[in-house]
Amino acid sequence: HQRELERLLAALPSEVFQASDSLGWVYQFWQAKRKDEVNASEVKIGADELPAVTQLFTEPYMVDFLLHNSLGAWWVTRHPGQPCPVPLTYLRTLDDGTPAAGRFEGWPDRLRDFKLLDPCCGSGHFLVAAFLLLVPMRMQSEGLSAMDAVDAVLADNLHGLEIDARCVEIAVFALALAAWRFPDENGDPLGVRADMPAPQIACCGLKVAARPEDWMALVPDDAPNAQLLRQELRLLHASFAQAPLLGSLLDPARSLKNDLATSSFETLRELLARALATERPATLWGQASELQEDSWDLALTAKGLLDAARLLDERYHLVVTNVPYLARGKQHEMLKDYCEAHYPEAKNDLANVFLERCLDLSREAGAGVVQIVMPQNWLFLATYRAQRIELLSRCRWKLVALLGAKAFQTPMWDFNVQLLTLGTQTEVSPIQRLWGIDVAGRPDSASKDSGLRTSDLQSQPQSMQLRNPGVTISLSAIATDSPLSKYAKAHKGVCTGDSKRFILQFWEPNEFVGKWRLSRTVADGLSRTSGFTEALLWEDGQGLLIEQVKERLEGNTGAWIRGLDAWGSSGVSVSRMAGMPMAYYTGTPFDDNQAVVTANDPKDLPAITAFLESDVFRESVRKANSKLSVDNQYLAQVDFDLTHWHGVAAHLYPNG
Repeated sequence: HQRELERLLAALPSEVFQASDSLGWVYQFWQAKRKDEVNASEVKIGADELPAVTQLFTEPYMVDFLLHNSLGAWWVTRHPGQPCPVPLTYLRTLDDGTPAAGRFEGWPDRLRDFKLLDPCCGSGHFLVAAFLLLVPMRMQSEGLSAMDAVDAVLADNLHGLEIDARCVEIAVFALALAAWRFPDENGDPLGVRADMPAPQIACCGLKVAARPEDWMALVPDDAPNAQLLRQELRLLHASFAQAPLLGSLLDPARSLKNDLATSSFETLRELLARALATERPATLWGQASELQEDSWDLALTAKGLLDAARLLDERYHLVVTNVPYLARGKQHEMLKDYCEAHYPEAKNDLANVFLERCLDLSREAGAGVVQIVMPQNWLFLATYRAQRIELLSRCRWKLVALLGAKAFQTPMWDFNVQLLTLGTQTEVSPIQRLWGIDVAGRPDSASKDSGLRTSDLQSQPQSMQLRNPGVTISLSAIATDSPLSKYAKAHKGVCTGDSKRFILQFWEPNEFVGKWRLSRTVADGLSRTSGFTEALLWEDGQGLLIEQVKERLEGNTGAWIRGLDAWGSSGVSVSRMAGMPMAYYTGTPFDDNQAVVTANDPKDLPAITAFLESDVFRESVRKANSKLSVDNQYLAQVDFDLTHWHGVAAHLYPNG
């Protein structure tokens, strides 16, 4: 086995070992088995499962796009006419040369005053990339040597938090390695130095197994303000007892009532250092000169959590990260309760909760900027409407890049994602424009990468987003003068909860009268009469299906037994998936993988059918909702010109 492993390693190209993101990729694939095990178990995701399930390595082009359009934008506005010492290949500018993401007016003019945080730093990808931008920038703008610039960036600019302790170790090493490898004025690596500032990266997910009294016992009786220090340790314990579950969602300032900003923080740190250095005979060693590991771990954990608490209490000019993605239905009850209590408008996905937390961690009054990689479905889903209204009203939407599906190289993860840049703002100007790039239609990560650099910028007034149907965020205008819902209704279909029991192919039942009913499923995209292949065990609405639904939904049958008001009518079936193929509907029961559209006035059905057959319909829906599975309500929100489509129908269906 050893020889085979050595052979495999020897066959790898040297670039694999030299790339700054190699450790991150290795750790992600190492976690893949654990992630599959957790997902297969269908347990609710809590502290033990969270790191493996939510870890997702960020593609290099995503990292560069965000940083080039923040730090890079800052450079070109603060140093006009001076080329940036690092190529800004992803920086997008308007016709007059102004960065599309803005001028970052609230940021300091000197980088020594600039602070960046990645609150979900993983293996440190964003931190390393920011380091490789900031060091050359500070060398050129401040006249620093390579060594002094490296030390200054580590000491002044970069901060990271991570819930997974092993990831913290990788991130610290990755950032330190970047510092050691950085070339000096002669092109030689600076090398390992004992006096180099340690990376400011802390684990915010350390497990606290000790009692509050154990933490408080670390304070000697003769320490100044001993009672106050013990009380602060008790409050920290109550907050950080949830650390393995909440990570950087923790807000120690809330529990300590902002006392962390006082000098007691340094006192606590010094106290713990003395406990390790001078109290070893009494506290860390037993009578047989054996190390008491519990006491040692307790002291180290408290010290690590204090570092995390200090970072969580600071406010930053740039908060940049790839947030964890986890829908509310998969969350442990404790996590659900916390999100609902503190972030009610964002509670439906952990990614949206982290967006709010990142805004909390950024500076106020226009000085703070948040850049994140996150799912893009929340830009139009009804469950996030309140959050969209709130963020459109209080934040400046600087730049949006819609990546869509297949934005990641690895086939293990496939999400509709976006790259979002928001700025904190006391008041949003009515002339503020939202700039963006849409590469969601490109087929893979390489073409999306290229599109971010070359695709045309799109723009809409930010205030107009509030007037879109459902407050949908869109890079193009959404006409709403005459929605389809004015002339038609989109019906949801039946959900059985057990298709193998209640649905058969139409030729399988032995008896139809009073028991089975012909039912339709989605169209195949090849024929307008496809989909008539199934039979539903209906039993006149009085049988086993209704009994099961009543039992599972506690009597709320309407949540699953839907679309009955369309039965017996003529209409159009539209698949809710992918290309949204349509077929004719003739009044049978239908499943919930489709929407059935019926006309309010039967005379309008030909016009509605012609519209639903057209690419105009599909493009209009996708403009408002790019989710892989489109909910019925969005089908009826699209703009519909009845007179025009009556004319089209007369041409398409001259015989009716």
